[in-house]
Amino acid sequence: MPQRTHSSFDVAVVGGGIIGLSVAWRAQQRGLRTVVLERDAQLGRGATHAAAGMLAPVSEANIAERELLALGLESAARYPDFVAEVADAGGEDPGFLRCGTLVVARDRDEAEALDRERAMRATLGLEVERLLGSEARRREPALAPTLRLALDVPDDHAVDPRRLVVALAAALRAGGGEIRTGAPVERVETDGDRVTGVTLASAGGAGETIAADQVVVAAGAWTRLLGGLPDAARVPVRPVKGQILRLRDPAGPGLLTRVLRMDPGYIVPRGDGRYVLGATMEEQGFDTTVTAGGVFELLRDASELIPGIWELVIEEQEAGLRPGTPDNAPALGAGALRGLHWAAGHHRNGILLAPITAEILVASLTGAPPPDLSAPFTPARFTHTTKKEVAA
Repeated sequence: MPQRTHSSFDVAVVGGGIIGLSVAWRAQQRGLRTVVLERDAQLGRGATHAAAGMLAPVSEANIAERELLALGLESAARYPDFVAEVADAGGEDPGFLRCGTLVVARDRDEAEALDRERAMRATLGLEVERLLGSEARRREPALAPTLRLALDVPDDHAVDPRRLVVALAAALRAGGGEIRTGAPVERVETDGDRVTGVTLASAGGAGETIAADQVVVAAGAWTRLLGGLPDAARVPVRPVKGQILRLRDPAGPGLLTRVLRMDPGYIVPRGDGRYVLGATMEEQGFDTTVTAGGVFELLRDASELIPGIWELVIEEQEAGLRPGTPDNAPALGAGALRGLHWAAGHHRNGILLAPITAEILVASLTGAPPPDLSAPFTPARFTHTTKKEVAA
């Protein structure tokens, strides 16, 4: 049976990646009639499609980003219940894998740096286990014998973002939410100091205007292309390129059971003989070309730690665009216009932060008090503009 369509909604979500779908699902659960508008013909074809899916607030901890760490830890703690609820609501497996992470060092310099990283995590109250190379190889036999040192992070896990997209879409539809693909939003419509809906580009519905009391911008790296908003009300988001490889072991699973983090990349197992190897960090605008140099560096660095990686089959080569703000932290919550809400600029953490982002945005949409830890991520840190000034 085809899905019913409407022309007026309580909430219109611009963007059908992990963030947009998570927010829409939670909003629909709260009784808000919600539509997701995705520019591509398929959901999650932006940063979500290229993401490795690491849920790694501890192994990625940075002492200069304490607020972001707190947000990540809270979101990671919510993940098991989040994916279980998604699976129950829509009947699809979200691809959550309890696997842990090994952070590894190849030589003495990297080992000394890793010890400093361990000490830093201790100051933050984050416990990790220090492993000599021999013990790390006992736990992961495919590791190279030259490995010097490792940190075992048992509570960092992973999820398959592509499977999570399917599961979230099924959950949203099961709850009565509407999803429109091939529906690029050209502009946000406004009346004075409030939003009134969005208008689609001609390719997505002949310029159709969709009325909505509230609009959530979750458009990833394409956020800055969204028209209709005054400059003073915008959150600046730029694309950050990352090249990534998807590999498959013809022999099946078992080469690696944990996420492996190295300087400067990572290898993420899917649990079925497939692996994701990434990722470069390049300020190249909207360029999504895959380069020989990028692929070579990924394979070279990985093979120094997992020699068996040379036997894997390359299934996919891709470059994705992470959405970054000037401080590389997300903008979450109400914007400078009434009815405008931001779920944008998650940079490397969009998959990890999906559960907590959805909770923060639903609080914003319903007028409930937001979680205290969301305060550093208000969009106002970029706009610095009152609603009265925007209207003027």
